[in-house]
Amino acid sequence: MLVLEDFTPGRVFTLADYAVTREAVVEFAAEFDPQPFHLDEAAGAASMLGGLSASGWHVAGMMMRMICDAYLLNSTSQGSSSVDHIDWKRPVKPGDVLSGTSTVLTSRVSTKKPFLGLVTLRTELQNQNGETTAVCEHLLYCLTRQAHEEGTIA
Repeated sequence: MLVLEDFTPGRVFTLADYAVTREAVVEFAAEFDPQPFHLDEAAGAASMLGGLSASGWHVAGMMMRMICDAYLLNSTSQGSSSVDHIDWKRPVKPGDVLSGTSTVLTSRVSTKKPFLGLVTLRTELQNQNGETTAVCEHLLYCLTRQAHEEGTIA
């Protein structure tokens, strides 16, 4: 299990590839972001996106899945309280294959809860052409090694 001390500044976690399907793009959009360019090829082609494209919120969800699979589910994660920013750099379209990295920017012990660590990460996604599609800076709370070994959560 990854604990605070494993999240050293500069450490890079590689995210596994994630294939984007038309069905997933349309299904997510129909439920959560029903703008025409997320639902229909013709509307997407007529928009500045240049074709049917995933909602930015769907991209954020795919990013989260990739983060979970790469390191989060093997950590002492206690959740998060913030995303500092997320930038959608270019449309994500059906047929794209996303890949990426999460880089640890900062890591420290909480002053209020010394059993807890605060980690700031920058996650970047690229498509199969190496073009950046999304960038996000986000916070992760995780247990210190001592707290994990002692079972401390209070």
